[in-house]
Amino acid sequence: MTHATFYMIDETHLAADNDYLLHFACHQAAMSYRQGQKVYILAESKAQAEHIDEYLWQQEPDNFVPHNLIGEGPRGGSPVEIGWPELRHSGRRGILINLSQHAPNFAVTFSQVIDFVPCDEKLKQLARERYKLYRQAGIQLQTATAPDTP
Repeated sequence: MTHATFYMIDETHLAADNDYLLHFACHQAAMSYRQGQKVYILAESKAQAEHIDEYLWQQEPDNFVPHNLIGEGPRGGSPVEIGWPELRHSGRRGILINLSQHAPNFAVTFSQVIDFVPCDEKLKQLARERYKLYRQAGIQLQTATAPDTP
């Protein structure tokens, strides 16, 4: 059964770090990788996926996370794969980190989904829609407050 956690992002997170959501998503991917999990990060767009890829390349060597954009890297992808809605991920992975504004129809193929509730009202409404779609798909849901520093 798939479980999803929606992390609440508030204005204090964004005031402290303009790219908080991206940093937090990458931190979650790194933690999951260190626990032996394979991760798929679903970006909103190709541009955002490339930005995430670049961010992960800029980490210190001790914090490096093997990753690639879909279509690059080894056959079957590396432990952390980054894609966007027009593409299909390379295979079975345990964790989906959803940065897209929509609920992917393949979310139920993951054991865990990480999603976000931004403070912007329009984006918050889109998060509510994703929450409903996940619930209709039989995914177990919970919410949590995002930490102050990822």
